[in-house]
Amino acid sequence: MKGYVFHGPGQSAWEEIPDPAIKEATDAIVRVDAVTICGTDLHILKGDVPEVRPGTVLGHEAVGEIVEVGGDVRTVRPGDRVLVSCISACGRCRFCREAMYGQCRGGGGWILGHLIDGTQAEYVRVPYADLSVHPLPGAVSSEDAVLLADIFPTSYEVGVLNGGVRPADTVVVVGAGPVGLAAVATARLFAPSRIVAVDVVASRLEAARRLGAETVADAREAPEQLVADLTEGLGADVVIEAVGVPETFELCTRMVRPGGHVANVGVHGKPATLHLEDLWIKNVTITTGLVDTHSTPTLLRMAAAGRLPTAQLITHSFPLDSMQEAYDVFANAAETGALKVVLGGQRHDFVAVRAPQQ
Repeated sequence: MKGYVFHGPGQSAWEEIPDPAIKEATDAIVRVDAVTICGTDLHILKGDVPEVRPGTVLGHEAVGEIVEVGGDVRTVRPGDRVLVSCISACGRCRFCREAMYGQCRGGGGWILGHLIDGTQAEYVRVPYADLSVHPLPGAVSSEDAVLLADIFPTSYEVGVLNGGVRPADTVVVVGAGPVGLAAVATARLFAPSRIVAVDVVASRLEAARRLGAETVADAREAPEQLVADLTEGLGADVVIEAVGVPETFELCTRMVRPGGHVANVGVHGKPATLHLEDLWIKNVTITTGLVDTHSTPTLLRMAAAGRLPTAQLITHSFPLDSMQEAYDVFANAAETGALKVVLGGQRHDFVAVRAPQQ
């Protein structure tokens, strides 16, 4: 088969690689129908994630069809159309028992496209399939469903839920890329009084408006003053960092009110300064986190009901073998206007209904 292989910082290629095979009785092999590219993949290509070894197939988000399962897999079988989660879960360790799947110590967590071969290929081996893939309802297209593998659970769990967004809050989302835009969309579920989106790209700020941000601000034009003006000098109740650079994290800490919450979602490759000389007296809570994907079933039900604006985030579509072109478009989003790029597409016109296993 072919897959997109990382060969070291700045080096990658769509090339021939061995077919995946069942290694453990809990594995499944999935034929990839749709896949997308994540900002984390760009961090890997820049060398910000040194755990990724050269020779690894990238990608941790996919929709596809089960073609083979190990002997211990019980919840899916060949022919099932599934969402491949960005997080794998052993289901047995302490963290999995607490639904903190991202911190799995039993061989799971974020492993696809990180510690083992990932989803940007024609086929992928998924460990711990019973907890790491989700059968898809026919009402959800592959293009929409693939956005539920990572960006929607990440923004919802690490940004909105960890940030404790409540009704009537002022919420600021710094970074209107795909995860930031998903944070805008899912923050609206909690009826905040206003959502402010901050970015430097006009097209992304316009997308934030379409998804529900009442106010947008250019990050180069003192957005902290705008937030102060909107809140009578108090600052925002919740600030969500969705970029992953020191400057944006420090901006978030300047915009949060006393007693407020900074929820860091961005993937950071460099140290950021924590100004405790200013923050120690403010009762500010700062959270970090890797997505656990415990919310994926909920988000899937919402998508099936048409309650998530997934399609609005997809700006470019490519065949699966146009991986390098898709990376180029996604990496140059300021010029191309790319939000989410999807490769592959819908292959199924219907989903067979099967009787429950006895």
